[in-house]
Amino acid sequence: MSRILFELSTPGRPGFALPAGGPQGTARLGDSKLRQDAMGLPELSELDVLRHFVELSTLNHSIAAGFYPLGSCTMKYNPVLNENLAGLPGFAGCHPGQTPETVQGCLELMWELEQKLKAVTGFPAVSLQPVAGAQGEFVAMAIARRYFEDRGERRELVIIPDSAHGTNPASVAMAGLKSVTINSGDNGLVKLESLAEALNDNVAAVMLTNPNTLGLFETEIRAIAKLVHDAGALLYMDGANMNALTGRVHPASLGFDMMHLNLHKTFSTPHGGGGPGAGPVGVTAELAEFLPGLRVVRGDDGFRANPASKAIGSVHGANGNFAMLLRALAYIIRLGGDGLKDVSGGAVLNANYLQARLRDTLEIPHDGLCMHEFVASGRSLKPHGVRTMDVAKRLLDFGMHAPTIYFPLIVPEALMIEPTETESLATLDEFVAVMKQIVAEAAEDPEILLKAPLTTPVGRLDEVGAVKNLLVVEPPTGEGEGS
Repeated sequence: MSRILFELSTPGRPGFALPAGGPQGTARLGDSKLRQDAMGLPELSELDVLRHFVELSTLNHSIAAGFYPLGSCTMKYNPVLNENLAGLPGFAGCHPGQTPETVQGCLELMWELEQKLKAVTGFPAVSLQPVAGAQGEFVAMAIARRYFEDRGERRELVIIPDSAHGTNPASVAMAGLKSVTINSGDNGLVKLESLAEALNDNVAAVMLTNPNTLGLFETEIRAIAKLVHDAGALLYMDGANMNALTGRVHPASLGFDMMHLNLHKTFSTPHGGGGPGAGPVGVTAELAEFLPGLRVVRGDDGFRANPASKAIGSVHGANGNFAMLLRALAYIIRLGGDGLKDVSGGAVLNANYLQARLRDTLEIPHDGLCMHEFVASGRSLKPHGVRTMDVAKRLLDFGMHAPTIYFPLIVPEALMIEPTETESLATLDEFVAVMKQIVAEAAEDPEILLKAPLTTPVGRLDEVGAVKNLLVVEPPTGEGEGS
């Protein structure tokens, strides 16, 4: 186990040097403004600090370390080129409080990204401000509520299929609306009869994840859209799985009125640790006036950022997470339209390949042509005392992260597997071999799985206990050191 910085600290070993006479400008502050006691920070050489953080970085699994088939979260490779571009001084040093005249280049890039996202989705208006997919969901539901209020209608229900993304109900509640769940059919798709029965003049919207969380495309989407619109409601697309459709279909042309995009899922911006993220929202022309935050417009005198006429308000500071937007734009420009089409094709091909290779290893309740991901079930392992959680833990011993487990809830002992388009055939074959070995171990020596992981820096943790009882190590105290 790595020691913390305070334990590595040695008094008198700083990793920096200040000019003789102290920091410049301190004389102007006066003694009353200067710190009189030691800060109590750890003291290490520059090399010690470097080694410490490099060591810490090796303790976590990441896409840079191994396969990461995290279904619905799309842990794909983040191109280093895009990271370098985002770190250029002109971008990294930009401040949202600057006047438009001093950030014309940044505003132009945001305007350009809006144009690209319009082209990808088919929607005529996009807001870049939301900073997460879930926030994009909330924004869409807030727009739906404001839209009907503006029309003098009171609609408060939102229909959500049980195959939708898991955050949808929470987003509905946060927008002050109420969710109604409808069950999927035996084929894992929306049942038109169930949807028709649930629709009435109190329904504001229907939230649809397409492809859904089973990795299936809603083949009757046009009929669904007609039912929703005939009831006077709006149809929202959760775009978390857009990486299966990019360059191949415009959601707007399928009958959707609004959608969000997860830039980390579809356009390869960094993901994990709670952010920073980006969840732009696209809408029809009729809903454009309700979009949140500032919209970048191009005029004769350059670029400006202005709010929409009936905007629902801001959901984040300034124009969102600019560095994420920049990375996404670099990704789109680098690939181009044909490249984005290849990306979605690769994602679908890889998922179908894995599904076919694992068909005789794990149960696949909704077998058949999938999109970018598929859902297997580990319930056949339960007679051996092994559950999906044990499979997930054992995968770590092979340098692979687990797929999403126990979601969607409509599949018992679920493993949602998404290889993404960035993985090679060799990696996919290795994953298949590992999964076959783990399933064999479940029958022949289940104790291995029940004790896994065996090769990671820490073994199996009491996850519930760890969340409730965090181990906090206090730094040592003493002369010249603070706590």
